[in-house]
Amino acid sequence: AEGASEDAAQPSIVNNFAADEMSVGDNLPKPARAGGGNASDVARLSAAHPSRIWCRTPARPQVSTRRSDRTQAREARSTSSTRGGSQSLQSQPATSNPTTTMNPCENTSYYAGFDWAKDHHDVIVIDGSGRMVGDFRIEHTSAGWRQWQEKIAAWPGLAVAVETSFGAAVEQLLHSGAKIYPVNPMSAKRYRERQCSSGNKTDRHDAWALADALRLDGHGWRALQAGDPMIAELRILCRDEVALIEERTALINQLQQALHEYYPTALEAFDDWTLPAAWSFVETFPDAQALTKAGRRRWEKFLHTRRLARPQTYERRLETFAQAGQWSVAPALVASKSMLAVARCRQLRTLQTELEAYRARIESLFARHPDHNLFGSLPGAGPKLAPRLLGEIGSDRSLYDDPQGLQCLAGTAPVSYQSGQIHKVNMRRGCNKHLRHAMYLFADKSRAQSAWAAQYYAAHRQRGKSHAQCLRCLGQRWLKIIWKMWQTSTPYNPDFHLKNQTAHGSWVLQLNPQQT
Repeated sequence: AEGASEDAAQPSIVNNFAADEMSVGDNLPKPARAGGGNASDVARLSAAHPSRIWCRTPARPQVSTRRSDRTQAREARSTSSTRGGSQSLQSQPATSNPTTTMNPCENTSYYAGFDWAKDHHDVIVIDGSGRMVGDFRIEHTSAGWRQWQEKIAAWPGLAVAVETSFGAAVEQLLHSGAKIYPVNPMSAKRYRERQCSSGNKTDRHDAWALADALRLDGHGWRALQAGDPMIAELRILCRDEVALIEERTALINQLQQALHEYYPTALEAFDDWTLPAAWSFVETFPDAQALTKAGRRRWEKFLHTRRLARPQTYERRLETFAQAGQWSVAPALVASKSMLAVARCRQLRTLQTELEAYRARIESLFARHPDHNLFGSLPGAGPKLAPRLLGEIGSDRSLYDDPQGLQCLAGTAPVSYQSGQIHKVNMRRGCNKHLRHAMYLFADKSRAQSAWAAQYYAAHRQRGKSHAQCLRCLGQRWLKIIWKMWQTSTPYNPDFHLKNQTAHGSWVLQLNPQQT
């Protein structure tokens, strides 16, 4: 009723979208039936042939042929084959676990598309027949979300499709009691192109495309559920810690660049610039003149107080300090770049303090979680990678019916492309980047503490694979083990794993018979 005048002033959004997609020919050739068929079943055009085309009847062999020869995709276990007429898509038995199929949309009468933005959100609501019953915009303020609560009261049991799974908008939607269905941005783009192939894109159009996609395809979607608060906090802390580590790396690069321009002696004396002792050296001796003026006695005192008096590097550093005055640098450059170097060192020291606080909080949460012994038992995970793996994988065992779902999420499972005689396998790009990064580091660290992991990696390297490919293959193998540990709540036991490898005749053991 509130939007009656607005609807009368302009055409309906559905009619506008339909006008862009007017059909140019109703007599197009009908698609072939799924599955195989008889060779005599020749597909024909429903319209008459043009006169310039010579019509002749093709030969009609009576043998059974296949219209397509598709094989099961490597990353999609439930994809059915179309070999033979009796093996159509409808006749294939369902292999997915029925307990994990979310069908709340079957009992839903209203579907909303929520196109979110930083300061406002566009909402389109349609009913079960696709008719638009709501079209409004709310501001991302407390008043705007009160308006959202008042609007959705007219549509009980509203299902909402939104192009994200986290953030302030998603938290408000969950708090409102609506059923939330997150949509991958790439899928949302395809849904929009399905409704309008002309390339037209507006916020209202995106919201309508999401709502209609939820109405038509939502029976196979999974509703967003409120997760474990401890897992959510652990996941956010680990991701923020990685972001802070990246900032520290950027500051270290800037510091090294400044030292390279005016103070090469400092770069020669220290190799690892993540150590606070290296920052203290720049703060204590900001330039070569200050270092030369300090003298050997202060150099030795600095190295001893910072625990840098190891025999392997002690004399070499003293010799490097003694040669600091041999570099000729302009005084203006030294005066300016020394201030920048000291400022970067102070920033690094402050950032390191915050990283230590993050590390203490992460270790505290990880120790209190019931699954800490599972991920802590992984060889090479350590106190840093184990919390990251737990935070990204979570504690909801019903999310993944088999290891393949977890492998696809982590990006270790490849993506297959097959069309006719063309068959390619590419690296999976659409995945959880944080989990993929954690698995990449864990697979690399596991080689030093797991004999079979080192042999598995070496075997793939001998086949000509790159370092990154071998780590992805090893991560794919580890995720299968992690999934089983996760489902059975059993910590990793190398002896038990070796026993299973021996019982199944693993080819990895054949690389080193002495291990068996």
